[in-house]
Amino acid sequence: MSNTPHQLITDFPDLADKISTLKLEDAHFSRLMDDYNELNDQVHLAESNINPMEDLALTELRKKRMALKDELYGILTAPT
Repeated sequence: MSNTPHQLITDFPDLADKISTLKLEDAHFSRLMDDYNELNDQVHLAESNINPMEDLALTELRKKRMALKDELYGILTAPT
């Protein structure tokens, strides 16, 4: 989905090169990013009423997405 909000490269454009590099070179980062993208897609589909869900379930997905985003951002900004 190209119009899905909260894509990491869109949210952190200054880290786009590092995101691309880590996605290719770091299996753990790549797995976390895949998990984040899957959750992000689920949230987007629910918010767009394409795949509606109860508010509590959507809130839990948003919390998981934010936790993954925080973890990914921590990896991206960690000193090398």
